[in-house]
Amino acid sequence: MMAALAVSVTMMTAQVKKDFPAHWGNPPEIQTQDYVELPAGYGKGSSTLKHWINANLTKDKARPAGESPAQTPPLYTNNFEQAKPGELPEDLKFANGEFAVSADGGNKFLELPGAPLESFSVQFGPAESENVAVSARIYGTARGRRYPTFGVGLGGVGGWKLQIAPAKKALELLDDQAVKVSVPYDWKSAEWTHLRLQVRKLQAGEWKIEGKVWRAGEDEPGAWTITTETDEEPVPGAASVFGSPFAGTPIRYDDLMMERATAK
Repeated sequence: MMAALAVSVTMMTAQVKKDFPAHWGNPPEIQTQDYVELPAGYGKGSSTLKHWINANLTKDKARPAGESPAQTPPLYTNNFEQAKPGELPEDLKFANGEFAVSADGGNKFLELPGAPLESFSVQFGPAESENVAVSARIYGTARGRRYPTFGVGLGGVGGWKLQIAPAKKALELLDDQAVKVSVPYDWKSAEWTHLRLQVRKLQAGEWKIEGKVWRAGEDEPGAWTITTETDEEPVPGAASVFGSPFAGTPIRYDDLMMERATAK
């Protein structure tokens, strides 16, 4: 049976055409007042509901074929809906920067201030080295010809990173701080962007690093946007989100997730 939408928002206008899977749990209790097309044929409702559906669809796609949701729970997940504004949740660690929970239009997220103009990161989840993935939604804005850079990482501060570099019009895979692969990417300011990075062991002494990005409201692409391989064993460490607010504007992070890598 589909969980009821919160009465305080969109109850009278939401047009959800089919039940949500039971393993998704209840929809968000607090939702924005807007009215948008929901993904995967679910009809129409708030953008909060849309983000919740997209996050669950991403989790379902990440599960190996034939395994039930109960067999592959995320290693870590946080959408900040239960977090206290103005504070850093206790399960986030090794924060380098003034990260704190903020809110806009009923949606809560982690925010990095627009100053100072340096690079910052925060880690979450268990220490893992391979067959693991991290994903998040990230929002940044340009100011004139100044742009932020941001991304997600695995293996702690010295591990692999998937980074959007708007000033270069590029999406990059970094090993620690060294750019290993770069592909063209046209980032859009003031829009939420999904990022997903995974480190997967192919065989003894060989690992594949894969990343993908897609804009909010779009379906997750089936193919990876950027990939590389390495014969160097990945370092163990937690997942992370990071950013450099070079535009002088805050960077927002939401729907943090760490989970097992997919087979492809």
